[in-house]
Amino acid sequence: MPAKRRLTMRQLRQMLRLAGSGTSSREIAVMLGVARSTVQDNLKRAAMAGLTWPLPGELTDDALEHRLFARAGVKQGQRRRQEPDWAELSIELKKPGVTLLILWEEYRSVHPDGYGYSRFCELFRGFEQRLSPTMRQEHAAGDKAFVDYSGKRVPIIDRKTGEVREAELFVGVLGASSYTFAEATWTQTLPDWIGSHVRMFAFFGGVPRLIVPDNLKSGVNRASFHDPEINRSYGMMASHYGVGVLPARPRRPKDKAKVENAVRFAQSCILGRLRKQTFFSLAEANAAIAEVLARINDHVMRRLGVSRRHLFETVERPALASLPIEDYEFAEWRLARVSTDYHVECKSFFYSVPHGLIRQQVDIRATARMIEIFHRGKRVAVHQRRYGGPRYGTDPAHMPSSHRRYAEWTPERFRRWGASIGPQTEGLIIAILASRPHPEQGFRTCLGILRLYRDIGHERAEAVSSRAVEIGGLTCKTIASLIATHKGARHSTEPTAVMEHANLRGPGYFH
Repeated sequence: MPAKRRLTMRQLRQMLRLAGSGTSSREIAVMLGVARSTVQDNLKRAAMAGLTWPLPGELTDDALEHRLFARAGVKQGQRRRQEPDWAELSIELKKPGVTLLILWEEYRSVHPDGYGYSRFCELFRGFEQRLSPTMRQEHAAGDKAFVDYSGKRVPIIDRKTGEVREAELFVGVLGASSYTFAEATWTQTLPDWIGSHVRMFAFFGGVPRLIVPDNLKSGVNRASFHDPEINRSYGMMASHYGVGVLPARPRRPKDKAKVENAVRFAQSCILGRLRKQTFFSLAEANAAIAEVLARINDHVMRRLGVSRRHLFETVERPALASLPIEDYEFAEWRLARVSTDYHVECKSFFYSVPHGLIRQQVDIRATARMIEIFHRGKRVAVHQRRYGGPRYGTDPAHMPSSHRRYAEWTPERFRRWGASIGPQTEGLIIAILASRPHPEQGFRTCLGILRLYRDIGHERAEAVSSRAVEIGGLTCKTIASLIATHKGARHSTEPTAVMEHANLRGPGYFH
């Protein structure tokens, strides 16, 4: 006769001890908290097995269970029906088009008296669970935050064009309290990915010890079980907050079951509730998400009897590390090689570095405002980031001396050089620059003339400049000739001593 209820081995031993001392079945049932019939059935099993109190000392719980409940003709631990090779079936199931129903039909064709379909499926699932056991994860307060993107997106309509653009849904969950953060971003790219982390930490009001992301390209350059490669910008953000990054194993969703459940919960509780609302901006969508998120965190969890917010405030928040004084400013890192013109390229704009680093490899740190360039860990250049205007940003200090002098040549500078001598010279410079198709073509002529003027006084230079403009002599050769002519004329007009001689004719000779 089958027992009404299977007692534990401890209860069975106590039952046999009480029965051996003369206690009635009714009293034993009251003491054990079971039905009287259960006690009677188990006492009959013990009598049929020849067991009386005291039990042999070598009789273990397994042996006691075997003697009481083993069925005649059936070996303990084995099923009575022919079983298939579950490992082989597991491999077959991975093939395209193969289902458990097909495998069961093939099994019954060989074993007509075998298991029914329901039992067959139950046994196969049990085999899979044994094949790939799931580790129960206990999450300590303040230890981990799990982050991921929802597969579902939030539609946002452009008011002007009516175009529908879909935004991504970022979800972050603390391990111990399940306190949840969510927001919509336009993309899953690195700036949005890191920005969501910054806002998540601000939402939590602290920083956990570890972040467990999925192997998203924005966070992990190369997924690996043994040695995952973290994106450098993502790593710099983690370093700023003092948090470690522990990517989940590839193709192991159970490693981050916490966020997987949160993602499904967010899809139903956030996207499901907001499906009938229309959003015209990312800010509107995030405002609505924040309202629903508050309801999620305030909802009392059935199994625990408290809300996520209550667990967070009482357990998790005190265990979180403090936020840094300043939020992390997103910076993108990239490698570059210095070209022969001592510039590096970043987003179609070019920034100078010291000319001694030509052909060297450097690191570029790009923020929204600044471009910083590092060589072997030392900052060698900093520029204001360009979004328009000239494509080249050049620091004169980075140029060779010869290039620096040439770079300083401008029409305005040559005009200032001429004006420092006098207005006639300034006019000559203006005339020379205007006579060329491009002002730059007159720079060397102006430089040559100004160098000639170093050897003469300003008065003579002004006279030469006036004469040159008058005759249209706008070349270095002409200016040099005018300087020589002006010098000769100046010497002829100087007064000399008159010699007295008999052959000298006086002024009246020609009259």
